[in-house]
Amino acid sequence: MSDQEFKKGDRVEWDSHGGEAIGKVEKKITEETEAGGRKVKASEDDPQYLVKSEKSGGEAVHKPDALSKTNKKAD
Repeated sequence: MSDQEFKKGDRVEWDSHGGEAIGKVEKKITEETEAGGRKVKASEDDPQYLVKSEKSGGEAVHKPDALSKTNKKAD
């Protein structure tokens, strides 16, 4: 479990199948739900984050340890 916290609007980067992706945190997910096109298992103790890619506009869900804050510009 990661101790990183992100909030809505934070610019973050993550590894994507197409390389590195950059986007913004849309929301913190703390309960089982559907987001980013899939079923998400999350809790207060094990949250996940819905992020939106600046390049593609696509949404994805990631655990906090897969994200890092960034000031880089999207390609």
